[in-house]
Amino acid sequence: MNPATRVPATGVASRVMENANVLVENQPTGQAAVPGARSARSKAPVFVLGCGRSGTKFLYHALLSAGGFAVYYAESNAFNLLGLRFGNLNSRGNRRQLLDAYFTSKLFHRTGLDPKEIEERVMEDCRNAGDFLRIVMEAIARKQGVDRWAECTPLHLLYLPLIKQVIPDALVVHIIRDGRDVTASLYRIGWIRPLPWDRTRAFVVPAIYWRWVVSKGRRYGRALGADYMEVHYEDLVQNPRDTLARIGKFIEHDLDYDRIQQVGLGSVRNPNSSFRGDGKETEANTIGRWKRMFTPPQVQDVECSIGNLLVDTGYPLETPPAERRSSLPVGFMNFLYPLYFDFKIWLKSYTPLARIADEGRMGTAESDVKPGA
Repeated sequence: MNPATRVPATGVASRVMENANVLVENQPTGQAAVPGARSARSKAPVFVLGCGRSGTKFLYHALLSAGGFAVYYAESNAFNLLGLRFGNLNSRGNRRQLLDAYFTSKLFHRTGLDPKEIEERVMEDCRNAGDFLRIVMEAIARKQGVDRWAECTPLHLLYLPLIKQVIPDALVVHIIRDGRDVTASLYRIGWIRPLPWDRTRAFVVPAIYWRWVVSKGRRYGRALGADYMEVHYEDLVQNPRDTLARIGKFIEHDLDYDRIQQVGLGSVRNPNSSFRGDGKETEANTIGRWKRMFTPPQVQDVECSIGNLLVDTGYPLETPPAERRSSLPVGFMNFLYPLYFDFKIWLKSYTPLARIADEGRMGTAESDVKPGA
């Protein structure tokens, strides 16, 4: 594809621009203040991160609904995919390969941009995944008439040290959800698969994965000091006004609950649930599903695997203390799987396997265009 050829702005791309226009026309009080009156922090990019199925998209869409942020309905995958797949971006050839693939992808199609709006800057100024992400998101923001952007790729939580290194002004909101509910969701959709000999205890693997991701995110986050905060998904759902006010104070942005409900972009209006079909979907009924999904012995195995972190993050345990002892197979899983997850991310980050990362995760722009559209 000729990199200067624009992918038709049909479907998602046109809807993005319509939503962005509405947000700009209804800019909340304080967002249109004299530029010099705003602090640098109030314009800093915001990373909404967390273990998958923890509400990252819900909070991200709440921020977009508040106004003042670039509207982009996708996870950028800048650090966990693009920055790995296309190698050292100091190489002009690698930057060219990145753009050629990106311009034909769903990730780009959803930006609503023309290739010309980012091509020159990427080719001349981009040297790493952070540069690429900033160039793309700033172009979206500029086109939509705002001066701030946010990002919500869950796996970026594992790349916090790198993100902070290449985007020093980044603010990080780590959303944490009850690990048992995350386990139930991940187990239902089958994203985290067990090794062949653990299929009868497959429900334990996503629990260990939650512990692995959240523990790393908290450890990395603490090193960021005042640029990192944690928020509970349950607080966001059950006490949204106060929780959004706390987040708004942290990122120095007006997160007006009434406006967010009125605008209702993305999953604010249409919850992104793995339990669709269970009846009327709201975010509020996504709390405590693990109690209905798992049997008491399964809850015991899960809590024996992640109980310490559940307690550390404020979630009371169901299993009595006297029964919180792992069976030998579950104990071995608790030892093995964190090493397994570490090894997989090492392979994808520091070996030639990174260069064969699945470009399919970028999507193809044509898949967004319905026949006859």
